[in-house]
Amino acid sequence: MNRKAIVIGAGFGGLALAIRLQSAGVETTLVEARDRPGGRAYMWEKDGFVFDAGPTVITDPDCLGELWRLSGHDMAEDVSLVPVSPFYRLNWRDGTNFDYSNDETALRAQIAKLNPEDVAGYESFLDYADGVYQEGYRKLGSVAFLDFASMVRAAPALMKHQAWRSVYSVVSSHVKNEKLRQALSFHTLLVGGNPMQTSSIYALIHKLEKDGGVWFAKGGTNRLVQAMATHFERLGGTLRLADPVTRIETYGDRAVAVRTASGWRGEADAVASNADLMHSYRDLIGHHPRGQKQAEKLARKRWSPSLFVLHFGIRGSWPGIPHHMILFGPRYQGLLTDIYDHGVLPQDFSLYLHHPTVTDPSMAPDGHSTFYALAPVPHMGKLPIDWDRFAPAYAERILDEIQHRLIPDIRSRIVTQFHYAPPDFGRDLSAHLGSAFSLEPLLTQSAWFRAHNRDDVIPNLYLVGAGTHPGAGIPGVVGSAKATAALMLEDLV
Repeated sequence: MNRKAIVIGAGFGGLALAIRLQSAGVETTLVEARDRPGGRAYMWEKDGFVFDAGPTVITDPDCLGELWRLSGHDMAEDVSLVPVSPFYRLNWRDGTNFDYSNDETALRAQIAKLNPEDVAGYESFLDYADGVYQEGYRKLGSVAFLDFASMVRAAPALMKHQAWRSVYSVVSSHVKNEKLRQALSFHTLLVGGNPMQTSSIYALIHKLEKDGGVWFAKGGTNRLVQAMATHFERLGGTLRLADPVTRIETYGDRAVAVRTASGWRGEADAVASNADLMHSYRDLIGHHPRGQKQAEKLARKRWSPSLFVLHFGIRGSWPGIPHHMILFGPRYQGLLTDIYDHGVLPQDFSLYLHHPTVTDPSMAPDGHSTFYALAPVPHMGKLPIDWDRFAPAYAERILDEIQHRLIPDIRSRIVTQFHYAPPDFGRDLSAHLGSAFSLEPLLTQSAWFRAHNRDDVIPNLYLVGAGTHPGAGIPGVVGSAKATAALMLEDLV
């Protein structure tokens, strides 16, 4: 008899898991609430512009290529990845630019310009990043932590690398220039973590970028999503779109079927959820004592902040603005404390600016450019913010900043614009509190302390995605799919 699995949610994690299961001969159905796959990696087409909704930084392309190699295919059949250089341009309000890339000669020259003594410190930091990469990503990044003993076994390596310290703290012990400290610690923000609080293990991102580069899918991240969906269906998998799951049915302590809003019911030997953690337990399986208990437990955890994303298409091309840019505001630690701890929306902000048309002009009409500007903001569990009222003014403040620092006549050039705020994450993605990255990546919410890839009570219910080990980001959720698939295949065979 063929084994059957249902995966709920066609984000990167759900797609990667479905491909692994189908490649192994498990008859897999992938059910997605929205009208196209992607989850947080959704996309819109407006007035001839293509706008990616979420993740735009692709690292470790080999972890993606492996999904095709499982069945003897080549990822290049379905999508083209192109390198991005510099990885990021970091810009401060005093006009200082810092181009971060794997051009070590140019990078060291920029560091020396900021502080000659920090060149040696940067090199020692890279050695540290290599160490945590080997332990935290290569050895543990796609291995499930199902019991406390697994955490104990990993503890010596974590302690060796001072995992209790924050990324910013470790960076500061290697380099002294404040701008350089910001340049080497901001990466955790891209996975929902506060550099002042996120475990120093996340310094591994530097090694990940140095070795594998930073890439962009030609046509946008949405093309990578579509390539994964195409490959899944090529293997014989079934993709159901625009049909939200409303219930995971159980019989005793086993998941037996999935029901959707359309009335469809699918029986399965195993069910995996790539949906929001709280939504999965509170809403989809809340009828079972396990769902209720886990929802109560999750409510006490710290959730990552949300985002305010301003998408805009403008007349003109901007070869001087790189693909990825960080516009630092006047504060760093104070800004992060306001967002993560106090839950207030500060007057100042730092922005991540995405400019894909500098790499791929096809994402806008001829002579035009596509952008988005992203600002971390508190999730909706903090102080109440009336986003319906406040969002237009916040968008104007972001445009003011870009006008002041990069594009003086931006308003006269805008062809189309729209924004995406915390309530949108809650409505479209069932994201608890509108969080953009699920659980905050603290040491006390990592590995075994994170949601387990296989439920502890319902043995054929599995989890995949940002809320599970190892966490958010494309390599993280693809790694979680590898860990979850290993458990499912072991149980199903």
